[in-house]
Amino acid sequence: GCSPVVKAFKSGTEDIHPVEMPRTLAKSLAIGDPGDGVYAVRRIKESGGVAESVSDEEILEGIKLLAKTEGIFSEPAGGVTIAVLKKLLESGDILKDEIVVCYVTGNGLKTAEVLLNSIQKPIEVEPTLGSLSKALAFKVI
Repeated sequence: GCSPVVKAFKSGTEDIHPVEMPRTLAKSLAIGDPGDGVYAVRRIKESGGVAESVSDEEILEGIKLLAKTEGIFSEPAGGVTIAVLKKLLESGDILKDEIVVCYVTGNGLKTAEVLLNSIQKPIEVEPTLGSLSKALAFKVI
């Protein structure tokens, strides 16, 4: 994983302890020594916010949940957003009746290789109505 800001926030300090070799599916978030980490921790505290981290498995589940419920294929960083939202809902940090906006801007096509081993192989459809009908009846997710 790679969550030095979350670790600092949860430990009640502004001291960011760098992650030497970040390992996560969310490559765009794998910043082991964030230059503005101290400021991020301060802003979270000042705003009364919370910080949370998620595992690679939770990231994949977040990507799948967003695809299944909203039809959006996100890159791993978007999966982090959804996975953290789910975790905060489950912990009660966010209430079920609250309005929440999640920014998910990265397209999953640029990091599709991340999902290759975690999704089922696409089904093949012959160019006939019968084959199409059979494929449409097949549950994909």
